[in-house]
Amino acid sequence: MINDLESPVTRISRKDFYGPKALLTMLGLSVGYLLLSRYLIGFRSEQIVLLVLTNGFYFFSDATRRFITAFSIFIVYWILFDYMKAFPNYNYNTVHIKSLYDLEKSVFGIQSGPSILTPNEFWIKYQNPFLDVMSGLFYLTWIPLPLSLAGYLFFKNRPKFFTFAFTFLLVNLIGFVIYYLYPAAPPWYSQQYGFEFIANTPGNTAGLSRFDSFFDVGIFKSIYSKSSNVFAAMPSLHSSYPLIALYYAVKSRISLGLTILIGITMPGIWFAAVYTSHHYVLDVLAGISCAITGIILVNLFIAKRFS
Repeated sequence: MINDLESPVTRISRKDFYGPKALLTMLGLSVGYLLLSRYLIGFRSEQIVLLVLTNGFYFFSDATRRFITAFSIFIVYWILFDYMKAFPNYNYNTVHIKSLYDLEKSVFGIQSGPSILTPNEFWIKYQNPFLDVMSGLFYLTWIPLPLSLAGYLFFKNRPKFFTFAFTFLLVNLIGFVIYYLYPAAPPWYSQQYGFEFIANTPGNTAGLSRFDSFFDVGIFKSIYSKSSNVFAAMPSLHSSYPLIALYYAVKSRISLGLTILIGITMPGIWFAAVYTSHHYVLDVLAGISCAITGIILVNLFIAKRFS
């Protein structure tokens, strides 16, 4: 089956991929990407890095060309996410701040003396260095985890790679749509700014700053300073990715050790999202729902397409 999937590519002559037409096509796409990026969000060094890697992989060899062509699904995701900076969701719908906070407290509130706290507020009272470090380590896996699984499936199970990649992209698109239909502030926003909406609020490391401080690094500060949209807490796509990865790890029957590792990482990321005040429990549940929805839709499409 893997050979069948690859045959349309391998039947095309090498000159189609390394000749003048391919060079002009890749040059046009690269220049177009830079110009559009410059217009929408401004020039950044990461854009050059992306183009160097993409073109390098495409022209280096047949194997690397197939690899980067397949991984173009993830490149599309990254570009779409990056371009969200040009279209803040709060320009299209009202940002939910207090209403989401009140709903979280009413559903998942924790009694603490005379007060009822959200889970985020509860963990602020009971934070400790061990949980700070563990939460940071779990959160650092949210992109490497699905990309690593994708790489594994690309070499070991090509059909499952494509269904995994399309599921990943579909879940993100579902999440992006919800971001614009229901802009939502993360817990740290109300902790720092209260319940008044402030446009152009910069990204914030929130509880993850304690991880940076513990190791005297600026990992999360660097990541969140480039946040595409602060008011995109609902759903938590951080919570979607490990569930998608676990589903395809089990379905693809990868090694038991890797499956167990993903299974441990999944609730770790869910906990870290709440512990560090980046998401409410409601956001995490919404992210889980998005993942389940995407998996079901892709499976229905495959069943209908190949029935």
